[in-house]
Amino acid sequence: MTGGVSAIGLVLLASLGLGLLRIWRGPGFADRMLAAQLLGSTGIAILLVLAVPFDQPALHDVALVLAMLALLVVLAFVARVWDDEDGLGDKDSRHADPTADDPGHRRTTTNGKRSHGCS
Repeated sequence: MTGGVSAIGLVLLASLGLGLLRIWRGPGFADRMLAAQLLGSTGIAILLVLAVPFDQPALHDVALVLAMLALLVVLAFVARVWDDEDGLGDKDSRHADPTADDPGHRRTTTNGKRSHGCS
């Protein structure tokens, strides 16, 4: 059983290393946040794996507390990043066309012709 625990530990350590790399090189906040969640989940898995061979049931409690803290971190991140101006929560403001609701606005179509709000 020691060989199996060692193999699982090595896989989890590799996961930690990849998560740290993503946090360091992540292109955006969401990527870094997901990598931090990966680190938290991997830490929980390491605690649960170590609880069995060392016969430490208290590690299960620590893993449960870490899981609850990880949930709070995600909720805090979402509350900070969430841009909910209209109350719907499904609009992505980075890709929204600010003139889409203005029928009188003139825009250029893909063929270079001007349009009068009907595209």
